[in-house]
Amino acid sequence: MNDAIRTGLRGLGQTLITIGVVVLLFCVYELQVTNLITARAQDRLGDSLSRGWAEAPRQGVPGSGVPGQPPPAQPVAAPALGNAFARLYAPSLQGFGSRVLVEGVGVEDLKDGPGHIPTTALPGEVGNAVLSGHRTTYGAPFNRWDELRPGDAVVLETRDTWFTYTISGSEIVAPTAVEVTLPVPRQPGATPTKALLTMTTCNPKYSARQRLIVSAELSATTPKSVGKPPALQGA
Repeated sequence: MNDAIRTGLRGLGQTLITIGVVVLLFCVYELQVTNLITARAQDRLGDSLSRGWAEAPRQGVPGSGVPGQPPPAQPVAAPALGNAFARLYAPSLQGFGSRVLVEGVGVEDLKDGPGHIPTTALPGEVGNAVLSGHRTTYGAPFNRWDELRPGDAVVLETRDTWFTYTISGSEIVAPTAVEVTLPVPRQPGATPTKALLTMTTCNPKYSARQRLIVSAELSATTPKSVGKPPALQGA
């Protein structure tokens, strides 16, 4: 083997090693460092949310007029983009705990946690509240969303209210299937009569080729003054 070939092979080997190291570092960043970034953001947003809820003036709410019944839930105020405004619980997913929801689904918003599409319904409202979150990287809040089954509960916590949604089903769609986010999914122009929740994430894991859509419907509204909803009892 002449010197030119030997030199060429040595250079090729060094190049492949360099590429391998770069790919490895990229994987470590994507799968580990981004999780740390989001964990810190979640801590910061959670503290901010708790302070805001504690400091916000609470308006008087009239009774329901029915003895033994709690007062009606207060409406959720429209949050500013990038702000935390609610917590998300998935009690059927052991170890999930909760995630702070942010308003907005831009690239920077989703680095902080799962986001709410601003043009969609707010928690508890009639219409379709749409959430989006990463399935890998940046905390991967929806990593296990394929494990949710019909009948499972997902709970949204706002300042005064627990909103319990019951999973109705899931499906895989193309990234262009924006009709699932309509007030009445797949029915343009239809007037909503139910409070729905649609949660979207990438599918399969480590790919953005498709979208996993998990659908739910509001099944209970519980003022926080009466304690946790049944879905979170013992959680």
